[in-house]
Amino acid sequence: MMRTRPPLQGSFGAVASTHWLATSSGMAVLERGGNAADAAAAAGFVLHVVEPHLNGPGGDLPAIVRLPGEAPRVLGGQGPTPAHATIERMRAEGIEHIPGTGLLAAVVPGAVPAWLTLVRDHGSWAPADVLAFAIELADRGHRVLPRVARTIGARADFFREHWTASAALWADPAPGDWDVIRNPALAATYRRLADAGRGKEREAACDAAIAAWSEGFVAEAVDRHARQPAMDSSGAAHAGLLTGDDLAGWRPAWEDTVSMPWRGTTVHKAGAWSQGPALLAALGILDPLLPQRAASSSTASFDAELVHLAAEAMKLALADRDAWFGDGADLSRLLDGAYLAERRALIGETASLELRPGALRGEPRMPRLPEGAPAARPAGTGEPTRGDTCHIDVVDRWGCVISATPSGGWLQSSPAIAELGFCLGTRAQMLWLEEGLPTSLAPRIRPRTTLSPTMLVDDDGATAALGTPGGDQQDQWQYAMLLGMRVLGLDAQAAIDAPSWHVTHLVSSFEPRVWEPGGLHVESRLGEATIDELRRRGHVVTDAGPWSLGRLSYAARDADGTIRAASNARDEQGYAALR
Repeated sequence: MMRTRPPLQGSFGAVASTHWLATSSGMAVLERGGNAADAAAAAGFVLHVVEPHLNGPGGDLPAIVRLPGEAPRVLGGQGPTPAHATIERMRAEGIEHIPGTGLLAAVVPGAVPAWLTLVRDHGSWAPADVLAFAIELADRGHRVLPRVARTIGARADFFREHWTASAALWADPAPGDWDVIRNPALAATYRRLADAGRGKEREAACDAAIAAWSEGFVAEAVDRHARQPAMDSSGAAHAGLLTGDDLAGWRPAWEDTVSMPWRGTTVHKAGAWSQGPALLAALGILDPLLPQRAASSSTASFDAELVHLAAEAMKLALADRDAWFGDGADLSRLLDGAYLAERRALIGETASLELRPGALRGEPRMPRLPEGAPAARPAGTGEPTRGDTCHIDVVDRWGCVISATPSGGWLQSSPAIAELGFCLGTRAQMLWLEEGLPTSLAPRIRPRTTLSPTMLVDDDGATAALGTPGGDQQDQWQYAMLLGMRVLGLDAQAAIDAPSWHVTHLVSSFEPRVWEPGGLHVESRLGEATIDELRRRGHVVTDAGPWSLGRLSYAARDADGTIRAASNARDEQGYAALR
């Protein structure tokens, strides 16, 4: 299997992310004596500046952290819905589903408190030092990615007509490819967070910065902003439900992972409030159908049989996601051997064209899908369908390993808060205005997020962090990478570079909440014969081009202390750095 980049090896530390400026900032922290928590947070704050179309301070952050010799833990930086967010309140606005843009879908912004919690609990630097990289880039400016310029250009007229603060921040004038852009308001916000902790001991400084966000000037500005109606994708202007009290009443928390042994490793994911357990279920359904041993040839590749079986297993796992997952949901039977066998028995020689959730806790109930589904996704709603998020993996010399997937608060999702330099997220669009579902809208619950970092802990103690942007595709592209590594016998870089695929035979987590029966998107590098055979088996195949699916990154520490890293060459912006 061809590699776009060499498999990196070292012994000091590694950072891999979806933007080279985040990677280099995180690596600079390690080189200056910081640890993995410091480096991940510094890189995360930089991503708010350099990938504002994919994440922002108003967004979310799930992370998985493993300290040397300890079990991995999840940092839950997914903010909950407002206290006044009820189905009745939403329906009083005259809507049938929660808009994917605007203010009604705003939840408590969790990313910044979560990054600061990570630094407080496991870091060694003060908030001012961790924030310094992002402050400099926001203040002095950076060269804007062509994809950011295209995103702003596509929304510039809408901003000027409806979201004037966003127009002033991003589209006055709209940047061209590689123009220098600045965000002095965000730099000022981060300086105020840093200043809140100056003169205090490190942990107290982190708490002071969190308080300035959740109970101080940020919460006050968010409260004022959310009271002002803003145009959203429903075609009408609505005020938000989020208040300063909602921010003050929530803090990120540490949780156990959900995990499953698989082929010499244990795969760790976040809980039922994420889509992460679907990856475990898909692996559990598929595994007995796979070869007993991983291939030993570096030229092994995906054939039609493997892609077909993998796609069918993932469709079953995602149907369970859509029927059963949600904040606080009981998934205790999901990985039970007998239940996995029931699900496996449904896989046939041809592609299923039905949504088939299992009887995990009685008869499954799916949400009522929009009339006319499937349908094309309207422009400017929900979030981008590919590369919609960011990802960071870090390993330090002491053996701490972190996988983090920040997202939400995209510049196109909601009007900018002029005095803060960022906008709110719209994660509540993943909830339904329908009673009795695990994902029914209710006050103070976490929307079931697509954000899904992964950690692998091998039987010998080797630990790897990996992940990708991609919305509903995040666990699917990681699934393909894991199959490449543990079935085809590829190293991490070759597995990232291998031709990928994903199914669209699922209920989209984003407005307009549609599904595509039998949908299977593939990279053309799978080969004409493989693609033809998949079509013959009934898959509705979309050729997405040769290099289009996935933005994976990876960092790992072997049992002997060797550190490895790999990154995605697609879109020419993800990089890994290692020494």
